[in-house]
Amino acid sequence: MGTELTKRSLVELAVERMRERIVMGDWQVGQRLPTEPELAHQLGISRNTVREAMRVLAFSGLVEIRQGDGSYLRTAHDPLQAVQAMSRCTPEQARETRHILEAEAVGLAALRRTDTDLQALRDALAGSAGHFHGDVDEYVACDLVFHQRLVDAAHNPALSELYRYFAGVVAAALKHNMATVPRCQSTFDLHGQILDAIEQRDAERAKRLSRTLIES
Repeated sequence: MGTELTKRSLVELAVERMRERIVMGDWQVGQRLPTEPELAHQLGISRNTVREAMRVLAFSGLVEIRQGDGSYLRTAHDPLQAVQAMSRCTPEQARETRHILEAEAVGLAALRRTDTDLQALRDALAGSAGHFHGDVDEYVACDLVFHQRLVDAAHNPALSELYRYFAGVVAAALKHNMATVPRCQSTFDLHGQILDAIEQRDAERAKRLSRTLIES
């Protein structure tokens, strides 16, 4: 147990030192990092510790490990800081961010969607329609699936994951609003119009309708 804890603490120390060097600008984005022996000598630790630390940095998105070629600095901005900032946002900030992401994603979806995407959207919209005048929880769950598939049709994994996070944050507020505000059929019908614009590959119309839906 003691040996395992010592190994872990050494890896954490190595990660911290390399993060510091990245923040200080010792390495530039896209630059090939020193080899394991070089880093081990510079940091005064073993090659195995360097290797484990590099895996941690790669997992966090800071470093890209290219098999047989070495490790490269992917970004100088620690993704962990972005995650921490997102976790501290207010529900209103989460709602605002979700709407911004969706409006832009819908435009991309109109240009990039596949036939499979369209079928998935039709299925999700049909599910929403079946619960629109029924149970709030069931409807919101179906509605979130439809909106997530809209964003997924943009085929940008980073955009999809960001949207999924913020949609999850505002889910409770959506349920509360749906339970207290009368449901409007014309607002729901905008969903079908957005889907039609995406099917027609009309990006501007899709974005315009998405903003109208957000404001309604």
